[in-house]
Amino acid sequence: MERSAALDAVFKPVEPPTTFEETVERLGTAIRLGLLVPGSRLPAERDLADQLCISRSTLRQALTTLVQSGHLVAVRGRSGGTFVADSPPLTERGARTEPLGDEARAVLDYRVAVETGVTVLAAERADEDDFGRLDALVDRMDAPEGFEEYRRADIRFHIGVAEAARSPRLVTAMTEVQGQMSELIARIAHPEEVLTRSNAQHRRLVTLLRKRDAGRAVRLMREHVEGTEHILAGLFP
Repeated sequence: MERSAALDAVFKPVEPPTTFEETVERLGTAIRLGLLVPGSRLPAERDLADQLCISRSTLRQALTTLVQSGHLVAVRGRSGGTFVADSPPLTERGARTEPLGDEARAVLDYRVAVETGVTVLAAERADEDDFGRLDALVDRMDAPEGFEEYRRADIRFHIGVAEAARSPRLVTAMTEVQGQMSELIARIAHPEEVLTRSNAQHRRLVTLLRKRDAGRAVRLMREHVEGTEHILAGLFP
């Protein structure tokens, strides 16, 4: 594959902790902008993982996500590999030059403030009843009957964290931001890899809240929110 300065930027090393999500964003954006043209073949898995400075397992998760969303096609056999789909879903609607518009960015910024704030207070104030409800929602998201059920449980989980903060005003704010996020999320594909990874973070968050570890819980929530931002940037029409 011939390299331009733009493609060099696509394949530069990815920074932790959101390596999976940023890889999806990088490749999805490159496809949307036509830097990776339909039918073009990606570098071999080992080479691509080395270029991005990520593990091959993380790369496989990202590639699987983009196959599930219709951006890439995996072909088996001697002449196989991973190729850009002939008609990637986003290019059919025309390319965007900006990752996300101002309105979407405003929603994401609002979400950071609300989610991290309720996490601090939930770590201080949640009781075992709160943890039990959050555990049950995580279990529902582990085996949902489709994305709609997953998303309903996801919304209820985040509102549940706000309820555990014992602040009615923050519950109202969380309800508002989750409604706005639903409008954004409805516009992208919902690959299983993304949902599985997101719910693993939900489960770890409940563990940290139980331990009253507000610092690590907030860092995890920020990682969780930032991961969503990368996925939206890579798959958003």
